[in-house]
Amino acid sequence: MRCEIVAVGTELLLGQIVDTNSTWIAERLVTLGIDCYFQTRVGDNLTRIEETLRLALERADAVIVCGGLGPTQDDITRQAIAKVMGVPLQRDPVLLAHIEAVFHQRGRPFTDNNAAQADVPVGAKPMATIVGTAPGLICPVGDKQIYALPGVPGEMREMFEADVLPDLQQRRGDAATIVSHTLYCWGPGESAIAARLASRLQALDVRGNPTIAFLASDFSGIRVRLTAKAADAKEARQLLEEEAREVRALLGDAVFSEGDDDPARHLPEAVVLRLLKERGQTLAVAESLTGGGIGARLTSVAGASRVFRGGIVAYASDVKFEMLSVPSGSVVTETAAAQMARGVCRALRADIGLAATGVAGPDSQENLPPGTVCVAVALGDDVTTRTLNLSGRSREQVRTLTATWLFDLLRRKITGLPV
Repeated sequence: MRCEIVAVGTELLLGQIVDTNSTWIAERLVTLGIDCYFQTRVGDNLTRIEETLRLALERADAVIVCGGLGPTQDDITRQAIAKVMGVPLQRDPVLLAHIEAVFHQRGRPFTDNNAAQADVPVGAKPMATIVGTAPGLICPVGDKQIYALPGVPGEMREMFEADVLPDLQQRRGDAATIVSHTLYCWGPGESAIAARLASRLQALDVRGNPTIAFLASDFSGIRVRLTAKAADAKEARQLLEEEAREVRALLGDAVFSEGDDDPARHLPEAVVLRLLKERGQTLAVAESLTGGGIGARLTSVAGASRVFRGGIVAYASDVKFEMLSVPSGSVVTETAAAQMARGVCRALRADIGLAATGVAGPDSQENLPPGTVCVAVALGDDVTTRTLNLSGRSREQVRTLTATWLFDLLRRKITGLPV
C-alpha cells in the first residue's frame, strides 16, 4: 500500500513554519509497513491544492492532507477535496452543534466563518475524534481515500492515531511492517562508503529487500541506513541483523555507532562520552581555533559532567604559552597541540586531554593556508597527534569538522583501533 502526504499552507512555503507534521506521519506510516514515496507542500490556493491532490491520488492508494481546515478565508482544503470528489459541500448539523459548544465553553464568540468548519463534502465522513474546532474528514475518491487532518500538530497526531491509523490498517488488509537500522560512520566520504558496499548494493538490487541508503551530514559523518520490510517486526529485524553483519564487516572501524533509537545518542561526542564513562576516565579540552566549540558539543550531551572536567580556550598565543606551557614559536604545529593536551590534563586534573590549534580562515596564518589544523589526544605521557587538511571549507565548517575529527581520534585511541 502506498500513501502520500500533502501539507497545506503558504506559511510552509515561505519558511515561516517548519513542516513537522509530514515527518511525524511518515514515521508512523513506516511502522505500519506503508510505503510513502512523495511528500508535497502546497500554498493556500484552491487550484493548486486540487491539482496536488489529484496528482497524489494518481500515485498512491491514500492521501493524508494536513492543514487548511480552519475558519479563515485561506482555509480551503475542504473546498479542494470537494472539487476532487466532484461533489458539493454540505453543512453537518452534528458538527455544527459541537463547534458551537466548544466556543461556548471557551467563552468565545461564535461567527459565521466558524460555522464553515462544519462543512463536509457529500459522501465524506467526519472523523469521530475532534480535538479542537477543526473536524477531520475521511473522503472516498473511487477506491482510494483522502484523510484531511488539522495542521495543529497536537490535534493532528491524536486524530491520526484514533481515526486514520485504524482505517489504514483495515484498508491495507495484510499485515506488514518496515524496520530500519542505522550505522554511523566517520572517516571515509560518501563515495568511499558506497565503494566499500558495492557488492552488497548489487546483491540487494537483485533481492530488493532489505535496502541500503546513505545520508550525509556536515559534521557527524555518513549514516548508512538499512531498511527491511516483512510480515512482522521480528522477521524484519532478522533480515536486518543478517544484512548488518555483512555491511559492518565491509565498513570495518569506520562505524563508530549504530542503532535506530534517538540519533543524538549516536553523535560522535555522545559516543566518546559513553566510552569514557564506561572506563571511568575523565576528559579536559584545550581549544584554540574552535573557540569553545568542542566543549559546547560535549556539554550538550546529558550527563557529560560525569566525564567532562572542563576546557581552556587558549585563543591567543600568549595564553597557550603561559597557561598550557606551549613552547615559544609557532602555535600551529603538532608539537604545540601535544603540549596543549598535556597542559590541560595537568591544569584540570583530567585523565585525558584533547587539543586543537590551527587556521580556521579565511586568511592565512604563520604562512599556513586556511584549513590547516593540528589536533592531539593525551593519555598521560602517551600523546597522539595529527595534522588535518580541511582546506576548501568555510571557517565554520573547519571549526566543526575539527571537533568531529578529534572525537574520532579519541574513540580510536581509547578502543585500541588504528589511529
